[in-house]
Amino acid sequence: MKKTHAGSGVEEIENYIQTFPEEVQKILIKIRKLIRTTCPEAEESFSYGMPAYKLGGKPLIYFAGYKNHIGLYATPSGHTRFKKELEGFKQGKGSVQFPLNEKIPYQLIKKITIFKKNEILEKKLPKHRSK
Repeated sequence: MKKTHAGSGVEEIENYIQTFPEEVQKILIKIRKLIRTTCPEAEESFSYGMPAYKLGGKPLIYFAGYKNHIGLYATPSGHTRFKKELEGFKQGKGSVQFPLNEKIPYQLIKKITIFKKNEILEKKLPKHRSK
């Protein structure tokens, strides 16, 4: 895991998580660990007021805590690809809300992270031209 400059990124995420009630902190810590384990090469930072992960300079996934839910932001492609699995959750363009009073779908978050990782890596591969 790449660390960002001192005073930002990692420290900001830790401070951010500590502002939530203990039960919410546990969820946020688990999501953070899941993302870092699934994509250890991602750059961890703090952007748009939330934990943010980029791979090769491209947005991988973001997450945030709220009073009644956890927000997950995997840009539109991550949400489009998992449309069926995300049915039943409140959504916006590139965002989904996981209510705190329901079981957090950690395995689905992992799948979305893997999908976004592969999508970014595939776009970085050189294209072979056929003649």
